[in-house]
Amino acid sequence: MIEASLSPYLILPSPYLIGDTMGAHGLRSLADLVGLALIFLLPGAITAVIFLSTASVSAQTRDHLTEQETQLVRDNQELDKRIDIFIKAVDRRFAIINGTAQPTPKKEKKDAEDWGELPKGSRTELLSDIAGILDEAITNIDNVSQRDAKNPLISKSVRKLTAASNGYLNQLTALKNQAKDADELSAIERVANNANEIVEVGRKLPAPTPESDKKKKKP
Repeated sequence: MIEASLSPYLILPSPYLIGDTMGAHGLRSLADLVGLALIFLLPGAITAVIFLSTASVSAQTRDHLTEQETQLVRDNQELDKRIDIFIKAVDRRFAIINGTAQPTPKKEKKDAEDWGELPKGSRTELLSDIAGILDEAITNIDNVSQRDAKNPLISKSVRKLTAASNGYLNQLTALKNQAKDADELSAIERVANNANEIVEVGRKLPAPTPESDKKKKKP
């Protein structure tokens, strides 16, 4: 959809990039080409850009992560660990939107991360946060792919993000029917655009291979 393809989250630079440039064959390239094609092929594109520019003013002045979440992103330099942070940050916002219990870690850790206070905002603002978080996760994977295409953490991270995104798309279906205004619907479409982009790439991954470094049995 126009709103999703031309979302400002698809072009804003991330302050937490791992690397300086995006991979030519990374997650972002397909979305860029599709967005460019839509601009030329659909006559309503210019009108959509003007509408989105007005509707997303508040989103552009709002950080999609809380201060403590931002610190957790900085503290976790390994790609898969950083993706875990992004996923939980999204889950926190969906829990608030849906009025469900906050996600808790499967195992209690003595050194568990301090997530700080829950994010605050309207449904539209929280959904815009989610779109921005998914976009940042995509950008992080793209940058690692550019610097080290054979990094095993890339496929691991994409699989994690794909599994989470499939769940997000299911939630968005219900939220779309409950949307109260055009801004909220636009935010839902931006989230769906990023989630679909992730799922599309995840489908192209080869099947995971069993670990070859199994521990040898002691005699």
